[in-house]
Amino acid sequence: MKGLLSQIRNCTICSQHLPLGPRPIVAADPKAKILIIGHAPGTKVHQTGIPWDDQSGKQLRKWLGVSDEVFYDETKIAQMPMGFCYPGKGKSGDLPPRPECAPQWHQILLNQLPNLKMTLLIGQYSQRYYLKSKRKRNLTETVKNYDTYLPGYFVLPHPSPRNRFWLRKNPWFEEEVLPIFKEQISQHLNP
Repeated sequence: MKGLLSQIRNCTICSQHLPLGPRPIVAADPKAKILIIGHAPGTKVHQTGIPWDDQSGKQLRKWLGVSDEVFYDETKIAQMPMGFCYPGKGKSGDLPPRPECAPQWHQILLNQLPNLKMTLLIGQYSQRYYLKSKRKRNLTETVKNYDTYLPGYFVLPHPSPRNRFWLRKNPWFEEEVLPIFKEQISQHLNP
């Protein structure tokens, strides 16, 4: 596993497209029970090299109901974004994850994670890639039907502060889905 993580962290396959250069962010251990697949690191995460080390990460840890210590314990929670490097800025936020990463690295890394109990698919990019035709017509409908994807996947909106309008418009997520989500996470982390 250490050799594979080193290969990923030294990857430069899309470096010519990265405004800040390559800095692949990944964290994993064969003992991990939960895998988080989000979009791609933002600028703060690119700077620190720590997955979810930003406001989105704070919100995600709150949703999970776990401490920083548990969240960053690779033997419990693995982190594998759709794009391992910061993709650059777009018109309304960061650009989509680079398309080279997932086909290049995901399956190889998944093969090294035999103890996974659940994979969190955060946002539209991971849901599109992993659910394919099983996802619903949009993110809201996919998240509303989260139980369709259990026990292997738990689908979530992105915890970005930019999604505060989505959260206000869809109070059922925090009222109905998050309690079940936290319970599932607790069961997998504390069997």
